[in-house]
Amino acid sequence: MLSLAGISEFARLGNEIRVMTAKGDVYGEVLSISGDSVTAMLYGDSDAIHIGDRVTLEQQAFVEPGDHWLGKIVDYRGLVVGEDTKHTAMNTRPRPLRGSPPANTARKSLGDRLSTGWMITDTILPICRGQRLGLFAGSGVGKSTFLGSLASGVKADRVVIALVGERSREVNEFVHKTLPKSVLSKTVIVAATANEPPGAKKRAALCAVAAAEHFRDEGHQVLFLFDSITRFAEAHREVSLAAGETPALNAFPPSTVRAIAEVAERTGPGTSSQGDITAIFSVLVAGSDMEEPVADMVRGLLDGHIILSREISERGRYPAIDVLRSVSRSLPHAASDTENDLIKDYRRTVALYEEIAPMLRANLYEKGHDMAGDRAIALWPNLDAFVSTANTAQIPQAFEVLQNLLSPKAPKQKVESV
Repeated sequence: MLSLAGISEFARLGNEIRVMTAKGDVYGEVLSISGDSVTAMLYGDSDAIHIGDRVTLEQQAFVEPGDHWLGKIVDYRGLVVGEDTKHTAMNTRPRPLRGSPPANTARKSLGDRLSTGWMITDTILPICRGQRLGLFAGSGVGKSTFLGSLASGVKADRVVIALVGERSREVNEFVHKTLPKSVLSKTVIVAATANEPPGAKKRAALCAVAAAEHFRDEGHQVLFLFDSITRFAEAHREVSLAAGETPALNAFPPSTVRAIAEVAERTGPGTSSQGDITAIFSVLVAGSDMEEPVADMVRGLLDGHIILSREISERGRYPAIDVLRSVSRSLPHAASDTENDLIKDYRRTVALYEEIAPMLRANLYEKGHDMAGDRAIALWPNLDAFVSTANTAQIPQAFEVLQNLLSPKAPKQKVESV
């Protein structure tokens, strides 16, 4: 935080400031105004700032996204990493960092189902155009790898990826190893690494949303991947507490809910003249606690959630999706009656097997006394492998595979997981 004097009569909340130091300019944002004093959040390091340094008020915070960002890593300032100067394409316009979502009455409903490249998200947990999902996971269970597979598997005109609070090595690996080159050419990556100030992390997140809105307004179908909304919430907490806001549950101030909601609501379906932003927000869940504050906030704001389980990842099945605890709120409308029946049958069968599993491990289950239980045991290996099966065909063909797995009259179909 930085306390400023002499500009309180002209400053407005949200204005950007520029502090001119001996080592270069440092930018920030006005957080509060009290009498003759202005409190600002800095985007960069404050080591070079001294009492008496000159401060100027800039315009409202904005960025200039466009096709010149495609295939590039962009920092919180909207500058392409590796380029010394700001490059603006011919046909771009400045966009405010804090834009407004489309009007409620003008927004479209969720669109068609999207092919994702996975059997499980093409059938049991469908993702529709304009839907907003949360990906809940602890550390080291394959979250980034799964996000990368969705970036290449989901059909989209543009992909915008926000990497907030990640390690520098992970950013480089995600761009050069996880993303295929064919996807990178239509992708914008906005990154603020773990060592950067909380103000930079917040601004990077808003910069990424502004980029997604830009492509949506051009009529493109946009896939927006945010990794992770938890780091964004933690950055907001750090900034808000330093500005004097009262801490609440787990020290998150009350304004955290609004900060997350403002980001989430700017994604989703556009108007009839726009494209849509299909968004997936990753949520770091400490100790698999789905009731911790950020997880609880996000789950209530989005159109569904996919939970990655450490127990499943430890037995070697990827993606480690816990199907029974995961929900897509696009159902039942996203599927036909026949498809919904298959989805219900899959869930019932898996739930029954998990109920029986402890007895199987203890060698207490006797076959022949419960036909439904015997069926669940017989079908379980292929139903479990179905989650980790890639789908290179269309969605109807994925349901045909599911029907063959569930039908006791059909010959068993071997499913090979990837």
